[in-house]
Amino acid sequence: MTHTFNAKLYGKLLAEYQPKTITTEEENEQAIALAQNLEHRPNRTPGEEILLKLLVTLIEKFEETHYPIPEGTPHSMLMHLMDARDITKEALIEVISSLEVVQEIVNGVRTINKAEAEGLADYFHVDVSLFDTNCLSRVS
Repeated sequence: MTHTFNAKLYGKLLAEYQPKTITTEEENEQAIALAQNLEHRPNRTPGEEILLKLLVTLIEKFEETHYPIPEGTPHSMLMHLMDARDITKEALIEVISSLEVVQEIVNGVRTINKAEAEGLADYFHVDVSLFDTNCLSRVS
């Protein structure tokens, strides 16, 4: 079943959630929570889909400003993102299969392979090229 966009319902969504430019970490966390709620909602309406895209845009803008990703290696990118988002090694087990592999990567003993790079990119909602330098030519 295809839903059609309803401007009146979308207006109600905007009035209810009042999205705006994010200026604080607290506002960012609230926007992330709402975006996650919408993202996991089954059968999103077209208005909810548009609101989700708006929230993601606002979150990305805030995070680009407050958490600029420096040029660096896949390892340094991972360390930066883990630090900026207060992510533990244990949290990455679901992304990278085992704590032993996570520890080897975090400790710089092992490089990030393509499958791990793709999993990390999905987990952190960033471009895969941050973790897999072989992807740079495909992104351009």
